[in-house]
Amino acid sequence: MTDFPSFLASCAKDTEHALDLLLTRADIAHERLLQAMRYSTLNGGKRVRPALLIATAEAFGADRQSTLRPACAMEMIHVYSLIHDDLPAMDNDDLRRGKPTCHRAFDEATAILAGDALQALAFKVIAESKNFSAEHRLQMVSVLAAASGAEGMIAGQSIDLASVGQPLSIAQLESMHLYKTGALIEASVVLGAICAGKDNPETISALRSFARCIGLAFQVKDDILDVEADTATLGKQQGADAALNKPTYVSLLGLDGAKHKCRQLLELAKSELDLLVDADTSVLKALSDYIVSRGN
Repeated sequence: MTDFPSFLASCAKDTEHALDLLLTRADIAHERLLQAMRYSTLNGGKRVRPALLIATAEAFGADRQSTLRPACAMEMIHVYSLIHDDLPAMDNDDLRRGKPTCHRAFDEATAILAGDALQALAFKVIAESKNFSAEHRLQMVSVLAAASGAEGMIAGQSIDLASVGQPLSIAQLESMHLYKTGALIEASVVLGAICAGKDNPETISALRSFARCIGLAFQVKDDILDVEADTATLGKQQGADAALNKPTYVSLLGLDGAKHKCRQLLELAKSELDLLVDADTSVLKALSDYIVSRGN
């Protein structure tokens, strides 16, 4: 796809605008809490998860405007996870997207509450999405809850914290990241299909398989960038995983092995998309290429 950069930029712009409106219109009683929520949500970022959701929905002919509330809900969950992940009790990071992390810019208590508030707001945003039937909204809430809770992302974060300094096999590392990183990526793709009314089991199964591959590829690429990129490019501290003695694909496979793994996952992801004969998956394939070739 020759115009993919424009697609990605438009997704980021539309999502950013919609997030701004939702946070402006939300009835948030305390100004400092609102400031912290806006600080962490509206400070750039690649917006990969909203782009995956939008690209999936549009592959099946859905209208962009109808996808923006679910896309924003997905990004709110992602931002909440980043705020909490950066806390001293977790990864203790000082930088996120090139700026001081939320607990550094405000304080720990405010950061925790901002994350909690974004998580709750995400489900409210979906529940009030009038473009979809009550049945489809319920499906979206269920998918997002499973992906963001103890069945998904939080399980991965818990395993990650317990694995610091511990030897892991490749299978154990992949299992951890299918939860920690992959669950929200998988949910983004599934929500996109539901937005388009494509919730039949065959379609969802192929999309989940695609998303699992691209979710792992995303994490492998992150591990590579943690070694190869500098702090200014990453927007977060370079070498943070090594400093915390965390197991990564690079530490287990070596740099060349991790790059080979990334290419393998990309090809597997694209082969799953080829099963979707009723969809135009060219943008999803271009987005997959971007995930493994990005510089930050």
